[in-house]
Amino acid sequence: MFQGSLEEYLPYLGGAGALVLTGLAAYYATKPTAETPLVPLDCQSRLLPGAEYIRVSKFYKDSKEGKFVSYLHDDVRTLYESFRRGAKESNNGPCIGWRDGPTKPYQWLNYNETLLRAKNLGSGLISCGLIPGTQTLVGLYSQNCPEWVLTEQACYNYSLVVVPLYDTLGPDACAYIINQADISLVVCEDDKKCNLLLDKAPRCLRKLIVIKETKSSTNQRAKNRGIELLRFEDVERLGAQKNHPEVPPKPTDLCTICYTSGTTGHPKGVMLSHQNVMAGVSAVLLQLGDHKPNAKDVMISFLPLAHMLERCCENGMYIVGGSVGFYGGDIKKLSDDMKALRPTVMPAVPRLLNRLYDRVQAELQSSFFKRMVFNMGIRAKESEIKKCIIRGNSFWDKVAFKKIRESMGGRLRLMVVGSAPLAGNVLTFARCTLGCLIVEGYGQTECCAPITLTVQGDYIPEHVGPPVACCCVKLVDVPEMEYWAANNQGEVCVKGTNVFYGYYKNPEKTAEVIDEQGWHHTGDVGMWLPNGVLKIIDRKKHIFKLSQGEYIVPEKIENIYIRSQYVHQVFVHGESLKSCVVAIVVPDVDVVKCWALENKIPGTLSVLCANPEVKKLIHEDMLAWGKEAGLKSFEQVKDIYLHPDPFSVQNGLLTPTLKTKRPQLKAYFKPQIDDLYKNLD
Repeated sequence: MFQGSLEEYLPYLGGAGALVLTGLAAYYATKPTAETPLVPLDCQSRLLPGAEYIRVSKFYKDSKEGKFVSYLHDDVRTLYESFRRGAKESNNGPCIGWRDGPTKPYQWLNYNETLLRAKNLGSGLISCGLIPGTQTLVGLYSQNCPEWVLTEQACYNYSLVVVPLYDTLGPDACAYIINQADISLVVCEDDKKCNLLLDKAPRCLRKLIVIKETKSSTNQRAKNRGIELLRFEDVERLGAQKNHPEVPPKPTDLCTICYTSGTTGHPKGVMLSHQNVMAGVSAVLLQLGDHKPNAKDVMISFLPLAHMLERCCENGMYIVGGSVGFYGGDIKKLSDDMKALRPTVMPAVPRLLNRLYDRVQAELQSSFFKRMVFNMGIRAKESEIKKCIIRGNSFWDKVAFKKIRESMGGRLRLMVVGSAPLAGNVLTFARCTLGCLIVEGYGQTECCAPITLTVQGDYIPEHVGPPVACCCVKLVDVPEMEYWAANNQGEVCVKGTNVFYGYYKNPEKTAEVIDEQGWHHTGDVGMWLPNGVLKIIDRKKHIFKLSQGEYIVPEKIENIYIRSQYVHQVFVHGESLKSCVVAIVVPDVDVVKCWALENKIPGTLSVLCANPEVKKLIHEDMLAWGKEAGLKSFEQVKDIYLHPDPFSVQNGLLTPTLKTKRPQLKAYFKPQIDDLYKNLD
């Protein structure tokens, strides 16, 4: 039909026609093959017989007998053993990588060198007076870096327990943790973190091992408080000289106490064993099938290692002999780190993908042609995804999505998303543009991260997949919210090898969430979809009654209002003495300013927030979304206050996992809430 190449004919065709022809030619030239999902997509989990409606994984044949995965290899049941397996699998390949500046290349420690340094550091910790065994807890206060992993592995060499600390806990919470856990030694990143600890150092704290240089004034300050400051490399050197014999842990030994920040009260220490973590990692690797990480993979580490999502992802890499490269510490320069590292595996959170989506959408507004090409590409890729075709080498990947892929290094093949709900349109956008497998998980620190995970080939968004093979899941009635297990709705409860031992030194709080049968009650409300996957639909904890006796679930209302293009953040509040609810709204700055410009309304965002027209616009749009979603009249907010500054971790209104701190928000906006109710009376 064609004489010569297709490219010669493109100038004679219309822009869209040329693209369609080229796309078709490229499609048939590359002949993409569909993958077969590992379980039938219309029946993704197994329902056990009985009245409790318990569901289990189909990825583990013994799950139908009520058994759970704890490990994948008989000789690899602890994080100590898994790292050594990785060294063999990689044939002493690159293990942990970093770079010393934004223009520098990545440099690497190989597995054997990492193991040797970890052994030396662990021996050094014992030389500093620590007693091997799980009764000794070691604090770790640092951003993600090679020394974090060296410290973690050093502790496992001697059955010590790692207790991560992190900035967003705040100095009071850090001091509380050190005191409760009776921590005598903390490995600390730098001068700033040293001083934060010294500000409120409990008496039990005796030694700080510092990774980076500290000021002489800090050294003197520590000395005045009777705290010894040691350099990280000096402790390694001391350990190499002493060469204490290793004391490897047992699977049932604690490996970490991971404190959750919580929205109220003191943080709670989640006690997790080596078996807990290995079970979670093993179950995810099992479910990923051929897509699971291998020794050739490289992962970018930027989510906090103090949280279990990142911790499990990294340990999943180490067990297969993969490489982990650390970002430079500035989240705004993450793209530069990814371009330098060119990762193949990436754990991510919705916030990151939301930013990517918003940035791309904003860029597309400048050109009709760009928008047209992009939308054609999305439609073409989405039709491939629905056929279980996952690839990043199609015509559209090269023409429409190349820049997006390159901004993330250009080699991504696997992304695991967790920590918060991800909007369906953003997930589909990411799957199309990044051309890699993206699975979404649901979990909690108390379950060592994973509870459920979406299955490769399931392109339908807005659910979190079936249970992973280390646990079973059931839903229990929540009568006050009218959720019933018989209707496939209720509080998500989990039992299995990934469920924690309890909260450290806190039997009362433990008893609140783990019942007599060993079920962990998550506080999240879920719904089983007909194909056996879980959808999280609500939160049990934050419920209040209005004066007329109606129950209000604020997070349900917030999740509806956040769909408004004008709303960036929203906090819905109600009181038992009032008959209605009100809201604090942080407007979307770009959308509101754009509307104001079109309507010739001048002013900064602060000025616009005080404008009655802007308030009316946003309030009416929120009510429209509420009506469409079926909110009852008493659930709709009767008034709103517009606030120009976002809620953030830094201003104490969000937790480190970006959940709203409701008591703090209520206290912070008390004058505005009082005014709203006063005007409504």
